[in-house]
Amino acid sequence: MIENRNIALYIVLSIITCGIFGFYWLYTLNEDINAVSNEPNPMSSALVIVLTIITCGIFGWYWLYKQGDNLDKVDGSSNSGIIYLVIGIFGLSIISWALMQDRLNKLSTNTPAN
Repeated sequence: MIENRNIALYIVLSIITCGIFGFYWLYTLNEDINAVSNEPNPMSSALVIVLTIITCGIFGWYWLYKQGDNLDKVDGSSNSGIIYLVIGIFGLSIISWALMQDRLNKLSTNTPAN
């Protein structure tokens, strides 16, 4: 089950900590998307963070596209990966993360409790 997270709080904490909290948010986003997408070979959250740091954010663009497509498969939307990628290329990945978190929050409220 995925947790419903406060998007405004996560944005503020990411800004206040100069992006350090953003790595935690990226980690949780990846874990939640992996949980709902049922991908056969999901990306490791730690690997996503390491590759994003090593490539100076370029891998993060790929991740935005890939996870946007994974969310599209879950809720039936289309072209979210491209939208997240374009937003990320303009240096606003935090907005893409907020949009992803919003979709995950909606999915968490629609998921029946076990």
